Amino acid sequence: MSEFLRDYLLVVLFLVLAGALVFGMLGLGSLLRPTRSQPQKYITYESGVDPVGLGWSQSNIRYYVFALLFVMFDVEAVFIFPWATRLEAYGTFGLVEMAIFIFILALGLVYAWRKGVLRWI
Repeated sequence: MSEFLRDYLLVVLFLVLAGALVFGMLGLGSLLRPTRSQPQKYITYESGVDPVGLGWSQSNIRYYVFALLFVMFDVEAVFIFPWATRLEAYGTFGLVEMAIFIFILALGLVYAWRKGVLRWI
């Protein structure tokens, strides 16, 4: 067997071992855990307060859009921080690339603003 195939065999062996370990631990947990049925376990929990209404209700789509916009600008910060720490190494090319990146995100913000998504009603 070649060295190349031996390396892949080692990877496959570790994957099988990891899968067996995961399923073994899950199986052991299902055998050892208590299985007493208690109705209090299945009610909706609202921060220590008695639940009001049904557990299933529709939420306004506006909350999800706000969350998506937050994630979008949070990811922007994740990309800008390493760029700002290494600005000298990237030079003009890095500056132009980051300006394009910020411009595209600003276009998304302007679009959301124009559509009225940012109004909290």
